[in-house]
Amino acid sequence: MVTTEVPTRAPHARVTLVLAGAATLLALMNYSAPLVTLPAIAQALDADLTAQVWIIGGINLGLAALLLVAGALADARGRKRVFVAGAVVLALAAAADAVATGPLVFVLGRIVQGAASAALLAAGLGAVGHAFPAGPERLRATGVWGAMLGGGTMLGPVAAAVLGGWRLWYVVTAGAAALLAAAAAWRLRESRATRRREPDLPGALTLGAGFAALVAAITWGRADWTSPEVVVAAGAAVLLLAGFAVIESRRREPMLDLGLFRNPDFTVSVIGALFLGVAVIGVISYLPTVLHVATGMSFLGAALLFGAWSATSFVIALQVRRLGDRVAGRHLVAAGLVLCAAGEAAMLGIHPDTPWWRLVPGLVVCGVGTGMLNAVLASLAVASVPADRAGMGSGAGNTARYLGASIGVAVMVAVATAPSAPSVAAAMTEGADLALLASLLIACCGAALALLPHRLAAR
Repeated sequence: MVTTEVPTRAPHARVTLVLAGAATLLALMNYSAPLVTLPAIAQALDADLTAQVWIIGGINLGLAALLLVAGALADARGRKRVFVAGAVVLALAAAADAVATGPLVFVLGRIVQGAASAALLAAGLGAVGHAFPAGPERLRATGVWGAMLGGGTMLGPVAAAVLGGWRLWYVVTAGAAALLAAAAAWRLRESRATRRREPDLPGALTLGAGFAALVAAITWGRADWTSPEVVVAAGAAVLLLAGFAVIESRRREPMLDLGLFRNPDFTVSVIGALFLGVAVIGVISYLPTVLHVATGMSFLGAALLFGAWSATSFVIALQVRRLGDRVAGRHLVAAGLVLCAAGEAAMLGIHPDTPWWRLVPGLVVCGVGTGMLNAVLASLAVASVPADRAGMGSGAGNTARYLGASIGVAVMVAVATAPSAPSVAAAMTEGADLALLASLLIACCGAALALLPHRLAAR
């Protein structure tokens, strides 16, 4: 049965939240699993450093490229339909990675998993926005959804480490995604926007190609920023992304309505998500590998250590909803980014003999900031757009997050691998320090920018 946007809580709201939360948990567990298994994957697939960047960042590219079109498609064709399709594709792509024999196939599988996760995240959050009325109930629901981001990020590395073999992880992911598809087909109610919009294929193609060119330029720039391939990729990125803006401004039914940026809350949600990806997810994605290689920490030990960050994020995201009616969203976004910067500052000074407990305070503080951001950004993305564009709003926010993560991973690896030292361990820890310093400066810039849209609107 197809429903339209309603001002009261839908009777199936709890089921919708459970399924959307489960999908988010699975997508983020799969997203974060390679953070501790990267060395084993690289060894098994004979992947060089450039390939390792794509192994970590490939899923970000798929997410960033497809979130907007997935959100618009879910609004137009049905959130349940897109949700189920995303779960099926995730199952197939995970199964392909379970039997991959080379880095190219594995990276392509991760990109497809990102695209499938985009469908799950955009359709799931759009369905939650439809099922819960604006106000405290929606704030609580999006807080739970945001907590699943932290929960999945926490559990993914631990589960992958406990399972032992990285191939087994993808077998389990494929099975879980298949079960999710079956459950959603059975229990999730269909919903869509009152106004149907046709998918914007030209916009989707230019956006995805532009993101890919941008990440490629940053990744290749690690070796030589003036090389022809870097210049060509960077130029292509500029032209493609400019073309995307032109296409969207001329379409009657765009994939991303640029007019939404007139709402300062929407602009803040995009800014916050972008800087969260660049400044936090980027550096956190690479640090477990540094600790494993440079200090000899086990995969499980690294996963449990970074659980201090993700577990804190999970708990805080559930609590931040209580502040939603008392503190402006832009202030929560700025505070979250400042806390992330403070946590990264506390982790400065890593060296090969650094004890594990030395990093815990910084990871906890960073987790507080990330948890605040996960909750408030999800709420702002949905609340700042019309009800029939909930999928577009959630898609835009998550696109910014994972584009930022793609850029962040490439930048942080480039920075972290720049130093030369007498030993590999010393070079990696020196590079990690530089990456942390760059991240905290970027986070502070993001905090300042998050306050800017409302100031400009007030003039």
